[in-house]
Amino acid sequence: MLRQRDAESFFAALKNERVHRTVYPTREHARRDVVGYIELWYNRQRLHSGLGYKTPHEVLKEWTSSQAVA
Repeated sequence: MLRQRDAESFFAALKNERVHRTVYPTREHARRDVVGYIELWYNRQRLHSGLGYKTPHEVLKEWTSSQAVA
């Protein structure tokens, strides 16, 4: 479950790394960019210290594999 501190850290990273550095012509452009950031960068490439310097995608794959074996 996502803790409040984790959520605050995520939104701070999102704002600092993406939203505050970009001018969006429309809300739809902003929505697509934020979704892309989350799906393509934050979850698949960005290393997280709280996850042992792995990506959320790696952790999910490991967890899914362990559930299939169990």
